[in-house]
Amino acid sequence: MDKLEEIFRMQDGLNKRIGVNLPPLTDEEKTKWILNYTRAMQQETAELIDSVPWKWWAKYQKFDEQNAKVEVVDLFHFLVSLAQTLGMTADDVYQAYLKKNQVNHQRQDSGYVKKDEADSKHI
Repeated sequence: MDKLEEIFRMQDGLNKRIGVNLPPLTDEEKTKWILNYTRAMQQETAELIDSVPWKWWAKYQKFDEQNAKVEVVDLFHFLVSLAQTLGMTADDVYQAYLKKNQVNHQRQDSGYVKKDEADSKHI
């Protein structure tokens, strides 16, 4: 089992332990959990931002790299749960990442001068 598969397995175990069985059965449940996880990710992103001295007018702030790393991992917990909510496996995420990475490189190669929503439809 590779590391990403292990992370997905561990996240599934944690979700089940707290009473969340993914993927949800209905579109209503799926919608609920997508919103729950994206809101949680917004909060974790705010906590990550608070790990860096973003207040240019305040001199008391310090960069808390250790906490920033913890917040990235917290984001990853919710991101994996979000993928699982959508019925994605570790391999699904990996394959989609490969395809999207290729699209991003093609965009850079072309200068990315216009938006083309169709370039990601195959992912």
